[in-house]
Parts: sequence; C-alpha cells; structure tokens
Amino acid sequence: MHAIRLHEFGPAGNLVLDELPDLSPGPGQVRIVVAASGVHLLDTALRRGEAGGPIPLPELPTVPGREVAGVVDQLGPDVDGSWLGRRVVAHLGMAPGGYAEQAATPVDSLYPVPERMSWADAVAAVGTGRTALGIFELERPTADDVVLVPSAAGGVGWLLVQAAASTGATVVAAARGADRTARLRDLGADLVVDYGQPEWVDQVRDRVGGPTLVYDGVGGPVGRAALELTRPGGRFMMFGWSAGAATRITTEDLIGRGLTAGWLGQRMRALPGGIPGLAARSLELAGRGWWRPLVSTYPLAEAARAHADLEGRRALGKVVLITR
Repeated sequence: MHAIRLHEFGPAGNLVLDELPDLSPGPGQVRIVVAASGVHLLDTALRRGEAGGPIPLPELPTVPGREVAGVVDQLGPDVDGSWLGRRVVAHLGMAPGGYAEQAATPVDSLYPVPERMSWADAVAAVGTGRTALGIFELERPTADDVVLVPSAAGGVGWLLVQAAASTGATVVAAARGADRTARLRDLGADLVVDYGQPEWVDQVRDRVGGPTLVYDGVGGPVGRAALELTRPGGRFMMFGWSAGAATRITTEDLIGRGLTAGWLGQRMRALPGGIPGLAARSLELAGRGWWRPLVSTYPLAEAARAHADLEGRRALGKVVLITR
C-alpha cells in the first residue's frame, strides 16, 4: 500500500509518499480500504515536532492521521462477518496511521456511513463534527442570544454557525478574507464580517450590540477583541487558537463584567454517550442534512501541500486527503 510518512520532524515538505507492506488486522480489528482521511491542525504541530497537546510526539518514521473512511475488506479474528464490505468511518484514537491506503482499527471504533454520504463528509462528521456538536451541547444558545463565531470558515466554525442558526439565535459569522466571507453568506448567519479588516468590531457592535455567546477557535488578538465585544454576563467558549495563542482572559474580565469563560478540553467526555455518542449523533445529523460540513480535498500524494495550506490558513473547512 501507499502511505504518507514522516521520517524527520520539520516543514510540510518532510511528508513523503512511501510504499509499505499491506496491513493485516489483529484480533477484534478490521482492515479498511481507505477512501478519505482527515487532516487536523494538531497534525501539523506534531509534524513540526511540537508537543504539548493531548497526543504525544510519535516515534519516527510515522504515518500521521487519525480519521479514515472507506470499505472494510478484511476481518481479524473474533469479528462479526457482517462488517465485511460495509462503508465505515473511524477515528483511530491515539494511534496514527490515517494518511494511507489501508488502516487497521478495532471494530468498536467503526461507524456505518450512509450510501448517500460522501467519504469526505463522513471524515468531517466523525472528527470535526463531534467537536462542534460537543461545543454546541455544552453552550447551547437560545433564540434570545447573539452568537459570534470568529472561525466561521473553519471546519468546526462552519458547523457551529449552522447549529446556532437552527436555534433562532442571531448569528454573526466572522472569517479573514473576502474569499472566506463570501462562502459564509448562504449559511444562515445574520451578519458576516471580515476580521482581517479593522472596522469589523464596529460593524458587530453597530449591527447587533455585541455577542452574548462567543465560540472562540481563533484566540490571539481576534479572540481578545471578541471577548471585549461580549456583553456583560455573556459566555465565552474556547475550543482552539488557530492564531497561535489562546485568548488572554483576566480575572477582571470574569468578575468585573460577569463573564463566564470555559475551555472545551475534556468536558465533552462528560456529555451523554461521551465522545463516541457525539460522533454517532454528528454522522446522523449530517446524514439527514441538519448540517453540512465544509471540506477542502487533496490527493493523498499531496499531503505536504494540504499541511502547508492548513498552516497558511488557505484551506477552507475540514482538510481531507482523498486516496481513491
């Protein structure tokens, strides 16, 4: 099989296409002929050799990636024969190996993929979708809320805009650049702003008076500006920092303005059904069209370009590698 391997930590160009032996599933495992695999921002940090997140640095050489979709073509011992030939998607967990034409994973990690769902959408739903759903369920808006999503053109933010709009809340979708904001205008947001423009804060304040709930996946100066826009008594949910640093929050912000701030972290695990339940519900919601993921696809052999575009914030939505 062909796979993308990293032999040395460093720039995106260190990701190379190698030929490796075919995989054989072990007890309780299946082998998947991979049609699509997900790329995460965390993958780029691990590729650079930067630890500090929930996943430790891998031993080299390594095949990155943890989200795969495809067809089960081989069963390990003790696996029900009904899985053979089924369309599935899986999150590989702590073990990498997704950027490849084959993946082996425990049968318990599989989720069926409806015939009408694309492989790329399935990959987006099982990883990015479960995160967005967890954020939404932990801080669910009401029709009285004004919701600001500063990373609305990213994979999670794109879904959060749709989820918030479904509640009747007033939704402000923010992204950087005319190409990104143009894509947001059909999502149901009440206001779309370009946070790369200096007047974006005034636009939000003038149109909606400031948010009561912020889903912050950007951090840095943009996240801080969103925090300062938030009305007294508002909520501020952080789930990432694509700008490179988390939003700075002080005690005065919390006490003086009565804000509630939280970090997603491990809180999803406490929701009913935990993370597997969120993934299953995300796939179900995508399957019936309640939300639709935004994906940018690249051939498997161009994983280096996918990483470079993700790091350079040129890719829209969830980045997915297509193998067939």
